[in-house]
Amino acid sequence: MKKLKIAILFGGRSTEHEISLLSAQNVVNALDREKYDPVLIGIDRSGQWHYNENSIQLLNIQDAKAISMTQLDNPVVFSQNANDHHLISLSNKENLASIDVIFPVLHGTFGEDGSIQGLAKLANIPCVGCDILSSSIGMDKDIMKRLLRDSNISVAKWHTQRASNPLIKFDQLTPVLGNKLFIKPANLGSSVGVSFADNAKDFDKALKHALEFDSKVIIEEKIKGREIECAILGNRNPKASLPGEVVPKDEFYSFDNKYIDESGAQLIIPAELSKDQIQRIQSLCLQTYELLECKGMARVDIFLEDSGHIVINEINTIPGFTNISMYPKLWEISGINQTELISNLIDLAIADYENQNKLRLC
Repeated sequence: MKKLKIAILFGGRSTEHEISLLSAQNVVNALDREKYDPVLIGIDRSGQWHYNENSIQLLNIQDAKAISMTQLDNPVVFSQNANDHHLISLSNKENLASIDVIFPVLHGTFGEDGSIQGLAKLANIPCVGCDILSSSIGMDKDIMKRLLRDSNISVAKWHTQRASNPLIKFDQLTPVLGNKLFIKPANLGSSVGVSFADNAKDFDKALKHALEFDSKVIIEEKIKGREIECAILGNRNPKASLPGEVVPKDEFYSFDNKYIDESGAQLIIPAELSKDQIQRIQSLCLQTYELLECKGMARVDIFLEDSGHIVINEINTIPGFTNISMYPKLWEISGINQTELISNLIDLAIADYENQNKLRLC
C-alpha cells in the first residue's frame, strides 16, 4: 500500500509559536511510519514556510519561551493549484513533495482560526481537524459564547471590549460581573494575554495588556468550580473521552503554569468524578462540539460548580499535542494511544474531504 504524504505544519505567526513546535515534534514522533511519510513544514514568525526534510530540529527545547527552529535554509511555497498539491522550493523551483493530507499543528492565530483550513480548501486537500467555520468560531471566544448562550448552554457572563470603543471602567462592570474578573484577548489561546483583576488599578492594566494582543477583548466573571477538560474525536458521530481535571496552584491556569513551572498545576487524568457527572459532562461537551459545527477534534473546557451545574469555558480546535498535553493524555486513558489517535484524525480528514467532494459545485 502506498504511504500517504502528511504535511505537518508547525510554528507560525502566533503568540503560541513555541508550543506549536513542541506539539508538532510529538506528532511526528507518534506518526505511524508504515502508513505515512511526514512532510515537515516549519513556518517562521514572519510567515515564511521552510522545508524540514528529515526531522524537526529545535533550540532551547527546555525553555518554553525560548524554543526556536533551526532549519530555515530551504524556503518553500505551497501550490494552490487544486490538481497538483505540490510543495515547491523557492531556491530552485523543484517539486519537493506532493501532499495527500495537511496536518496543521498551529495553535492560535493564522492556524487555528480558519486561515490554514481555507488554504487547504482552496488547494482541495484533506485537512486534519475543524473546517473554516468551526475553527473561526472556536477561536473567537465572544462569538462562541454568543452561540452557546443563545442555545441555552451556560457560559460565564461577559462583556466585550473593542479597541475602537472607550475603555470600560472596573466599577461599571462589578454590578453585573462581580469584582473578580478575567480579562482575555478574544482570539488567542494558551492563556497568552490573560489576566485576573479584583481592583480598578489591576483591571485597567490588564485591559490595556489584553488589547496589545487583540482588538477585541472579553471580560468575564469568575466562575467558582472545578476546571474539567474533555477531548472530542469524530465527524458526524463524535465521541468523548473520559474527562480530566486541572488544579492550578495560582488564581488561574496561566501560560507559565502550563509550560514553564512544572509544579504550576496538577493534572488529574481521569478526573475523580461520579458516573453521572462523567456522563453529563461528556453529553454537554458533545452537544457543544456539534453545535459549533466541529469536525475531527477539539478539547472542550468546562467549570463544574459545587451544585453540579456545568458552565462551558471554551473550545480549542487545535489543542496542545505535546506528550503531556491534555488532549492526547485523555485519549490514552480512554483507550486510544497517540499513534492510533493521529491515524484516526487523518482518516477523519480524508472521510470529510471525500464527503465534501461528492457535493455539486455548480
